Amino acid sequence: MSSLFDLEVFARTAEAGSLSAAARALDISPAAASMSLKRLESRLGVRLFARSTRQQRLTQEGERYLEATRLALGALEEGERALKVGAQGLAGVLQLAAPSDFGRTVLLGWLDELRAENPQLQLHLLLNDQPNDPYREAVDVALRFGVPADSSLVALPVLEQHHRVACASPAYLARHGVPQSPQELTNHRAVVYQRHGRPYNLWRFARGTQVLEVKVDGDYRCDDGEVARRWALAGNGIVYKAWLDVAADIRAGRLLPLLEGWQGEFVPVYLLCPHRAQLSERVRVLQAFLRERCRALVDQGASVVSAAPGGR
Repeated sequence: MSSLFDLEVFARTAEAGSLSAAARALDISPAAASMSLKRLESRLGVRLFARSTRQQRLTQEGERYLEATRLALGALEEGERALKVGAQGLAGVLQLAAPSDFGRTVLLGWLDELRAENPQLQLHLLLNDQPNDPYREAVDVALRFGVPADSSLVALPVLEQHHRVACASPAYLARHGVPQSPQELTNHRAVVYQRHGRPYNLWRFARGTQVLEVKVDGDYRCDDGEVARRWALAGNGIVYKAWLDVAADIRAGRLLPLLEGWQGEFVPVYLLCPHRAQLSERVRVLQAFLRERCRALVDQGASVVSAAPGGR
């Protein structure tokens, strides 16, 4: 196995573009740096750099090995940081993307709690209902509802049993009545979420083996989850939202869940990242933290529903 010193010399040489610059950065002699590279190439049996009198560039083998070297050095650095956490808690930057409604109404308060437990932690939050590209966005992980479409992403489960729910304000139901089946939603006003101009107006419900898709319509459409929830709170129609988004409103009686016995679309919650090398101690602590908070929030909402007359 290659020594840590040899890997550091190789990585620094590749980044700096020259052996002498790498030697200065590591505070060693050029001769020691050259010997380290030769030792590494000898052990691997390949040339990592193509050298000439004027320039030095990575070979194809060197480019492939550099990626693995960076991952290895990054993992060791993360491990050292984890050992130094101690009583001060987590340190460093945690960059997280999340849906707008859940981020504003729920996640902000939770992140304040996480920060209070880890005062050395820096939080960078990106709120957006549009699917983020974890390969391009400057985030460590993205919190998302639903099964990831990209199977190459690393998906960390946060809440496996999670569904959407149709709900409305007491004021709306007092004016328009309470639908007793999914089919009756076609006679009601819906608050429709849309993305890139495409309305998500096919709402899916299941009861045992029976699955129904109902096409809804309404005068209120938007591409922001928080706006959709606010319109429902204002009595403008029935909304189809993730349980986590409306659990607090259901608990407070501001929204009432509909269609007892029918279950909305399955939308598990995951933290997504492009590569396992990004699974830092900060990300793993965030996953455990969110799992606990999400389960508690859903359980609170469900207990209120079951305690209501007639249940959900």
